[in-house]
Amino acid sequence: MRIVVGHLYPDYLNIYADRGNIAVLSRRAAWRGHELEVRSVSVGDALEPGEHDLLYIGGGQDREQALVAQDLLAKAGGVRETVAAGAALLAVCGGYQLLGRSYRDLHGADLPGIGVFPFDTVAGDTRMIGDVLLECELEPGVHRTLAGFENHAGRTHLDADAEPLGRVVAGFGNDGESGREGCRVGRALGTYLHGPLLPRNPWLADWLLTQALAHRHGGVPELEPLADELEAEAHAVSARRAATRGGGRR
Repeated sequence: MRIVVGHLYPDYLNIYADRGNIAVLSRRAAWRGHELEVRSVSVGDALEPGEHDLLYIGGGQDREQALVAQDLLAKAGGVRETVAAGAALLAVCGGYQLLGRSYRDLHGADLPGIGVFPFDTVAGDTRMIGDVLLECELEPGVHRTLAGFENHAGRTHLDADAEPLGRVVAGFGNDGESGREGCRVGRALGTYLHGPLLPRNPWLADWLLTQALAHRHGGVPELEPLADELEAEAHAVSARRAATRGGGRR
């Protein structure tokens, strides 16, 4: 089966090796006999609803975010319609911030968001850095942990009724206070966790692939299990670092 991925601004938003998430998705799809077709969608490119099964946008610094913000605003309708039609989405760090309603940087400049996620972000004076461990429940009654690395000054404040990606076990999360990290709207996920995220959390990669396949072909497929011993070890190392780090939320 073919899965079409729209990679937004790979030439701008590619900090902290977040493009490695695409490599993980591609390899895990290929191991199961599926083809991942990755299409770059950058400045000036059209994004038509219905073309993609999964959208991906990575992280960047304030400069890169400012360079793409207005172009992303022009694509807002296409992104929102794609998500509303059931495509999956993963937004990381700087890309995550731009998919909220607004982002105010450290110098007071306001960047428009496109409103996929119900939150606003304001940059703080200090950065929140270190390993993070979350508890997630993307499927009812199924609790899993998500391990990653955060490095952001933005304080992201979700609406009261918004659904986070996960609850913070160790680390800072969205704002260092609420105990919530990331955001979820249906099959769309946003998070500050990068480094990249998916190599140490293969279950999340498979969840995204499953949702993308469901969008393309209907129904929710059962993916064949893979031997993930190395991935599990990477997850465990990151989780241990998060649990023993100084500062942050406990």
